[in-house]
Amino acid sequence: MSDEYPPQQRLSEVNKAIQAVLLGGQSYKLGSRSVSRADLALLKAMRDELEAAIANEAPTPLFGDTYVAFFEGR
Repeated sequence: MSDEYPPQQRLSEVNKAIQAVLLGGQSYKLGSRSVSRADLALLKAMRDELEAAIANEAPTPLFGDTYVAFFEGR
């Protein structure tokens, strides 16, 4: 995947591709030509990776203002 698009935009495109496969099928034939869409399993794996990347970028309120201090030689 290209780094020029933010993960949220790529996630939107992957979701559109998943929807196209779910609504229109994995492949279809028009006359003598055959068209295959992206593999649904691959699209779902890409979606999971993008959702995880987006979740890792988001600030979390859990321990968000926590600092670590080391006290040595007490």
